[in-house]
Amino acid sequence: MPKLKTAIVDDHPIVIEGLKSLLSNETNLKIVGGFYSGEALLSYLDSHALDLILLDITLPDMNGIELCQKIKAVSLTTCILILSNHTERSIIMQAIQNGASGYLLKNSSIEELRHCIIEAVNGQICYSREVMEIISRPSKNELLGSPRLTRREKEILALIAAGKTSQVIGQELFLSPLTVDTHRKNLIQKFGVKNVAELIMVAVQQQIL
Repeated sequence: MPKLKTAIVDDHPIVIEGLKSLLSNETNLKIVGGFYSGEALLSYLDSHALDLILLDITLPDMNGIELCQKIKAVSLTTCILILSNHTERSIIMQAIQNGASGYLLKNSSIEELRHCIIEAVNGQICYSREVMEIISRPSKNELLGSPRLTRREKEILALIAAGKTSQVIGQELFLSPLTVDTHRKNLIQKFGVKNVAELIMVAVQQQIL
């Protein structure tokens, strides 16, 4: 069976070297290169085929999630496994949505990595044990359930989602921009989010929009 042509992408040379030596005895892998940036990997992919990429989320020129999309656009058959220290559930889910076949934390054992490589190459989505635990925990928004909104808040939320400013919303609803701003702040608070972009995203997830 031909060995899987494998690349490691990480902004820390020591991580790349460590993984290379860890995986050097794997009978099913051939490590063809280590890359410190997304651009370096993409230019290599222009002229070389890769079966497997072990990819970090934090890179100097782009994030790993964005790079997943770019890799898949160039080479749909390349398998991507994320190896990261990021434990946010939303990042894990985004990585998978953007084409990664698995997600492991950097403290995973070599056995977990081996297992995930086999699963991923066979077309499965796989996670390290710790990542499985993170995913299976309900998110804060799911625990809290959907916030109860007044009719006015629903109207304002829909107009915010349509990209309208407080000024324009005020004119449409015959309210002062200050009142609209107060509603906007209340909505952000009710949903437990940091900004309008997150507000819209959560409202869509909860099928309020």
